[in-house]
Amino acid sequence: MSNRSEQESPEHLSAAPTPIAPEQVASEQAPEQAPEQGAVRVPELPWRVPLDPAPWWAWALFVTPFVAVPALNSWLWMGARDMLAVGLLTIIGASVVRVAGGVVLYRVMLTPTGLKARTSMLIRSVSWQDVDRIEVGDDNVVLVRGPDESEINGIPKDRTAYVGAVIQAIRAEAANHPPRRHRPRPGIGTLLVLTYLTLSVGAFLIRWHIV
Repeated sequence: MSNRSEQESPEHLSAAPTPIAPEQVASEQAPEQAPEQGAVRVPELPWRVPLDPAPWWAWALFVTPFVAVPALNSWLWMGARDMLAVGLLTIIGASVVRVAGGVVLYRVMLTPTGLKARTSMLIRSVSWQDVDRIEVGDDNVVLVRGPDESEINGIPKDRTAYVGAVIQAIRAEAANHPPRRHRPRPGIGTLLVLTYLTLSVGAFLIRWHIV
């Protein structure tokens, strides 16, 4: 009869596995736990937020009143009804310039102290210290300030996440600095609307030798 130890398979005769030190396990797992991406690189400030270009129809609506309304006002005959028509045309044209200017003139700049947005008539500012949180959408970034929201529209969809990350990084850097708040002030849109009004009313007055 053969010995029992001689009948066992080679697998049962293999050496026991070598224990692995906890430090070795930690060193092997460390690269897998490292973040895939580093912190976003903040561009040189002030930085203009990339926005989609204004559509052609916005430019057409913005430019047309500067030509059409003065031409119509200079053509109308002198009379009470004509004065009413001049006033209505001028008011309608000013509204079109203001609304279309909100699309054509829209710009957003990021500075170390806050955000500056140029709308159709004004330049509005938001201090980073007043922003509670930042929400990133498909083509916009929203800055929430208590019950108020400041929305940046028209950002290309492939740049929205980057813009949100840049805003968050600038806001974090400004956390230890005193806030700088600015009131809304007139922008280039105000000057353009005044220029339009001057052309529209002046064309009528000069055509009929009132001035």
